[in-house]
Amino acid sequence: MKRIGASLGALAALACVLLAVALAAPRVLGLTPFVVLSGSMEPTYPVGSLVYVRSVDASELRVGDPVTFTLEGREAVATHRVIEVDAESASLRTQGDANDEPDGSPVQFVSVIGSPAFCVPLVGYAVSWVSRPPGLFVVAAAIACLFVWALVSSRPFGRKARSARDVA
Repeated sequence: MKRIGASLGALAALACVLLAVALAAPRVLGLTPFVVLSGSMEPTYPVGSLVYVRSVDASELRVGDPVTFTLEGREAVATHRVIEVDAESASLRTQGDANDEPDGSPVQFVSVIGSPAFCVPLVGYAVSWVSRPPGLFVVAAAIACLFVWALVSSRPFGRKARSARDVA
């Protein structure tokens, strides 16, 4: 029973470490992770992927480049492909690879976050789940249980407490 508990604890700890590495390590390299929520860029960026975006100067983007940007008037983020660059108005026209039509409004240069460097399929599902309830609560409870388990398993059970006389 102890082996099963130790194995489960180790697996849970490993999962937490891997998720933390997937989110934190790229930030050290200047990359920001985003979860792909729609299929507009499939198959390049499948739904549920974690896309790592590097900062770029919007004026350096060219037709065919993927670009991540904030949607006008919203906090939402999208990644689509540049189909036209208008340097005069400092804007881009974009379209999702899986979309038949270009996006309705141009993307202003100031709305550009960056360009995807790479993506990791399926990891976005886990990130999305742990970022909101109930996943957030489950992860917090699991961490608390692991902490309590580590404290309890390191205490010597079944041994009598020694008094000062017993030590001498």
